[in-house]
Amino acid sequence: MAEVISVSALNRYVKMRLDADDVLFDLALRGEIANFVQNARSGHCYFTLRDDACSVKAVMFRSDAARLAFRPQEGMRVVVRCRATLYERDGAFQLYVNAMFPDGMGAAQLALEQLKEKLAKEGLFDPEHKKPLPAFPQCIGVVTSKTGAALQDIRNVIGRRWPAAKLLLCPVTVQGFEAAQQVADAIRRLDQRRDVDEIIVARGGGSREDLWVFNAEVIARAAFRCKKPLISAIGHEIDYTILDFVADQRAPTPSAAAELAVPDRAEQKRILLELQQNIRKNMQNRLDLCYNGLEQYNYVLEQHLPDRLLQKNAAALQQLQDSIRAQLREKETDASRQLQHAAVLADSLNPYRVLARGYAMMTTEKGKILSEGALQPEQTVYIRSASRRARCRVEAVEELNENT
Repeated sequence: MAEVISVSALNRYVKMRLDADDVLFDLALRGEIANFVQNARSGHCYFTLRDDACSVKAVMFRSDAARLAFRPQEGMRVVVRCRATLYERDGAFQLYVNAMFPDGMGAAQLALEQLKEKLAKEGLFDPEHKKPLPAFPQCIGVVTSKTGAALQDIRNVIGRRWPAAKLLLCPVTVQGFEAAQQVADAIRRLDQRRDVDEIIVARGGGSREDLWVFNAEVIARAAFRCKKPLISAIGHEIDYTILDFVADQRAPTPSAAAELAVPDRAEQKRILLELQQNIRKNMQNRLDLCYNGLEQYNYVLEQHLPDRLLQKNAAALQQLQDSIRAQLREKETDASRQLQHAAVLADSLNPYRVLARGYAMMTTEKGKILSEGALQPEQTVYIRSASRRARCRVEAVEELNENT
């Protein structure tokens, strides 16, 4: 009869046998991810790896998951490096995954596509965020290697097209582990300078791996936050990076970026010459119009003989003046006659003329004429004649009738 053992002993024995098998200690398995969950607190990933017939549970601890270059998704086919053993507490056979790669697509490319999708959803590629390039920049910031061909290409093109522009180089490493952070920091430093009008981020041609650093999220976000217009010029015409989608302008080469950044001196000269010719032409047209108008006025003056018109109008004016003067004299005579008549009438009504004929009138001390109804006994009045005045005192006032 078999020895009776505990469940714990059984699980411990099976785990020991599995761990002792070198084949199970380092496996490379291909399968499809199902039921993928990443614990928010611990960071560990739990999922099932399955094929058409079977499935097995798997776990990937946080330290290994942090090295993933892509985001595992439900239904994704992957290849995992792992060890197979028994989870002793539950008696569950499972995989402990230490590395994972997309099956059929490179991890880096998958990570790139996922980053593009993430940034696009956040609006970093939207056209409404693109800033126009300045028409006549005075200072251009350049982010590139100080020893690379890209810098020399930019210098040559700008020196030929618009030598008035000043170049301000912020040298960086354009490949390697530290390159992404250096490029992002350089963009921020140039953006903070007041004298910089626009920024060119450039790198010469190279392999796809050489240009991969410009797909970094830190560079994309630095370019999006940049307030100065930014031109991306990475690699050759067929090469595209994340930075190209975020930048305000994308140039296929560093030389093309320099052409976008500054105007063409020869073209500007041609435009100025054309403007000068148009101005001269417009001025000549205006002079011609003025000359033609002057000729018309001369013709009108000759036809109407100004001297004759002046003489005719002068005679009419003299006649009008004579008529006005006659009317004024007549009105003056009538007014004088009326004034004399009014003076005679006024003189005849002058009360002092009546006094000259022997009459007198009673007044107050201040000369106000008193009517008969104003007389009162004991009142002092003044009797006024033509040349004398007498002060009198009224003793009594008597009413007179017509027969008295």
